[in-house]
Order: sequence, then C-alpha cells, then structure tokens
Amino acid sequence: MVGNRLTGVRTTRWLVVCLAFLACSGARAEETAPANNCPGHPDAIGTERTLVVDPRAHPRIGSMQYPETLPLRDHEVVLTFDDGPLPRNSNQVLQILADNCVKATFFEIGEQARASPEGVRKLIAAGHTVGSHSQRHPLTFHKMSEEQAKQEIETGIESIKAAMTDPNALAPFFRIPGLLRAPPVEAYAEKQGLQIWSTDSLADDWHRISSAKVHDLAMKRLDEMGKGILLLHDIQARTVGALPKILHDMKARGYRIVHVVPATPDLPATPTEPEQWQMHPPSETVPIARWPKLPNFVFAENEMLPAPAALDFDLTEGSLALSLASADRVRGRGVPLPREAPWPRPAAPLQVASTDVSLPVPAATLFEIPEQARTTIQPFPISMHHFAEGEIPAGAKVATASSEPRGRRGRGGRQVRRIAHAAPAAHATPAAAKHQARAAATPAKRSVHVASLKKRRT
Repeated sequence: MVGNRLTGVRTTRWLVVCLAFLACSGARAEETAPANNCPGHPDAIGTERTLVVDPRAHPRIGSMQYPETLPLRDHEVVLTFDDGPLPRNSNQVLQILADNCVKATFFEIGEQARASPEGVRKLIAAGHTVGSHSQRHPLTFHKMSEEQAKQEIETGIESIKAAMTDPNALAPFFRIPGLLRAPPVEAYAEKQGLQIWSTDSLADDWHRISSAKVHDLAMKRLDEMGKGILLLHDIQARTVGALPKILHDMKARGYRIVHVVPATPDLPATPTEPEQWQMHPPSETVPIARWPKLPNFVFAENEMLPAPAALDFDLTEGSLALSLASADRVRGRGVPLPREAPWPRPAAPLQVASTDVSLPVPAATLFEIPEQARTTIQPFPISMHHFAEGEIPAGAKVATASSEPRGRRGRGGRQVRRIAHAAPAAHATPAAAKHQARAAATPAKRSVHVASLKKRRT
C-alpha cells in the first residue's frame, strides 16, 4: 500500500513537470511563431513575431533620418508600403502577402482612401497595420509651418478613418511624404502622439526601373544593413513584379518578417532596452570608432574659489623689485590708480648737442662725368632721345634735313636727323682693331633716322 502511494507521488511529479514543459513551449511558440506557419504554402516566409511599440516613448524611428529605429534582431525585417490604395496594383500586393502569410504596415493617402475605401477595409480585414501618409501627398512638408502641417495631417487622418468600419483601427503611425522632414512637422506629430516613420532601406521602386532592379536594390541594401525597415510602394506595377522574388530570397537568406502594432491599454508594449532601438547598438567586445561624449558634471557647490593675493607671487628680479604696496583708490569708485614705473628714471634730462653745425655740401664737380668716360660706358648705339637739347656729343655726326632726300619726314611731319655713331677710341685691343677693319670692308648699313625733338619750322 505504501508502494502504491509512492508510485502515485512519482506519477504526479512527472505529470507536473510535463505540464510545465508544455506551458513553456507554448509560451515560446506564442512569442515567436515558426517560419513555416503558413498552411498550404510550405515555401512561404510567414511572419516571425509581432512587435508592440509605444509611439509616445519613441516618437521618431528610422535610421535613415533619426537616431532610433525599431528594436529588431539580426535579419529581422518590417515591410512597409506607401501611397495606396490603388486597386489595380494594391490588390495584387495584398494577395502576394496573403500567399506568403506576411503582415505589413501600410501608409495610406487620404485622397486615395476616399477614392477607394474598399481597399482600406481589405487591409484591416487581412490583419495589416494601417497608418497615415497625409491627405494629398504634397512634397513641401519641409517648407510648411506647424499650422499648415496640422491641416494636411489631420485631413488625411479623417479621410482614412472615414473609409474604415472601425475608426479606432487606424494606427498612430505617420510617414512624411518624400521623407521631407522638418521641425514644425515633427513637433506637431509628437504633440498628437503620432509616431513618425522614416526607413532603414529603400528599393527605389518609385523610379522608372525594372522589377528586377527593384529586387536587386532591395536585397542588396537589406544585406548591407542586416535588418530594418524596408520601404516599398504598393501602387507601382514594378513592385508587384518584384515582391514575390523578394520574399522568396529573403527566406533563402535567413530573413524573418516582423509585424508592428501600436500599444493599447489592453496590449502593452514589448519590453525592450534603450540600446535595442539603435541600428548598431554598442558592444563590449567591439571598439567604438568615435569619441565618447563628454560627461555633464554637476558640482555640489557653485561657490567661486578664492582669488590668490599678489603677495603670493615673487615678482623680484635682482635689485629691481615691483612695489606691491596697495595704491590709493579713487574715492567712491574703488578703481586703482596707475602704478609708478618700476624701472629707474634719469635724474636730469639728457643734453642734446647744438644743431647749428651742418654737414658739408658736396661740390658739383663730384658728379661730372668726362665725355670720354661716357662713350666708354655706353655699350649701345647713341640715340637722340638719350640727350637733351644741345647736349649731342662731339663725336656724333647729325644729318640735317637738307642732306636728306626731299619729302623725308618723321611721324607727324617732324624734321629727321641722321646720327652717325663714332666708334670709341679708348681701350683699343687687337680684336677690336680687327673688328673695325672688317666693318670698314663691308658695305655701310643704312643710317638710323630719329625724329628731332624740335618742331618743323614754318
């Protein structure tokens, strides 16, 4: 009988352990769903988990423009689609996501929602998150005042809510058109509790490129970042063509889809650490390639330190000493008078010698140059412009107008003189004599004519 009791106790213990194990396994499975949780589509990527965020705690996300981004793990991706709904293409994107059991976030335009309210209701029915993207998608948000941004944002929110069966289904997520951020827009959104979404990666699917190019850019930039928010446009046909291959390759490369929803009183935010909201959080094993921020010291007392007294300094040098005695102060102001100069002053003024004595004036003959020396130091041919009127050297022959052919005139009809230069006789050498003999044997060159400094006589 005792043995039966022991057996019952052991059985009960094993049953408790098994139930605890099953409970833990169920909780883990609920936290992160398996990747193949898409019935009927074994090759689908599925949705890995749901991330609940508090917009007021983190008002701006997206590492492309802000310091914070979603707290994702490595190889986790959040898909976002802008500018819908446009039934022709948005319905195809919605079907592709359904075939792959993927949940995404859609930022809708107010005018599009009014034109196609059924498209907004399809998104809510499929379990996707719907945010706002302004009323008219103006690309001037960076120039708007806070009042202008308020009107555009609020009108867009009202239009999207009007298309929903339950207006509370609109998430407090907002993406600025063109990502043209501005402080007035961000300030207003934060006051309204709206979380502004930028992005971490782009696929450039709004450009005129092929679907293959959209796929290549999306995968390349995801590989570079390793995780993050991917921005696409469900209104583009090229996005419809690229999306199936993007999802297929994401699964092949180990990426996992995360669905983001806003926190509510009934659904608290997912617990996270501050460093998880950074794209590349600091690590204790990896060095940081930037200077650390200077700490902001807070002093217990802000009193000023006592100023040192002048007597604390030794201002003496040899026999020269500065007087440190306190100077008299101006009455009523306390401004010190200027101190006397420390260096000694002369007892008597210096005697200046008499200024009556003048230096001798040099004689005029000291500056005269003999005519023979002038011809020696003049290496170039002598021209009339070298001399003033009446100073033509004696050795130079001047041709007058009478010796010239009739009609020979200079510029302006002035009289022309011909100057025949005389060879210098000083410092004659055998080489110079030889040169003179050769010059005499050759025909004489034409004389140089220089215009006279005098005007033609009338």
